[in-house]
Amino acid sequence: MAVYDLEEQEQISELKAWWAQYGNLVVGLALAAAVAAVGWQGWQWYQNRNAAEAGVLYYAVQQAAEQQDAQKAREAAGRLIGEHGGSVSAQLGALLSAAIQFEAGDFVNARAPLEWAADKGKDPALRDLARLRLAAVMLQQGELDAALARLQAAPSAAYKARFDDLRGDILAAQGKAAEARVAYQAAIDALAGDGEEAATLREVVRVKLESLGV
Repeated sequence: MAVYDLEEQEQISELKAWWAQYGNLVVGLALAAAVAAVGWQGWQWYQNRNAAEAGVLYYAVQQAAEQQDAQKAREAAGRLIGEHGGSVSAQLGALLSAAIQFEAGDFVNARAPLEWAADKGKDPALRDLARLRLAAVMLQQGELDAALARLQAAPSAAYKARFDDLRGDILAAQGKAAEARVAYQAAIDALAGDGEEAATLREVVRVKLESLGV
């Protein structure tokens, strides 16, 4: 038994020496791990809360759109952009609010959220859609050069035909028939699919192209 007691004393002494050397480090690492875990949980909670709040505001924009209430849609979208500008919900809210303003003939208030969505939105595809709609608003406002500038950067493939179509509209409005024909033909070529929507848009663009003459 004395042998075992001696061995235990030696182990305890070694443990004490090791702890004296590394104890602070171990405690520090444990605390860091605990803080990191709490911080991660806190960040997750914050993200989830933000997503929920953004969802509520986007739903408010949707409700206003269904009621054709342009002012409420504008106010809800403004809050959504101001408080949750980094979310996809903010881009969607901006696009939806702009559509309501456009339908109401309020091009100024349609333009503002589209400019934000086109320049500062996080999702690239939604930025392209915002650029397309912004150029359409500028066309209505008679700002033809600015509208063309918004269409200059190549969009994703999904929007190429619509960009070319709108570019043709702007060029036709500028009296540049030859360039408009090129843009319309590019739109038709990009609409080579067999889907019903593609076929409908292709016919619309073909009518525009034919209206320009030879």
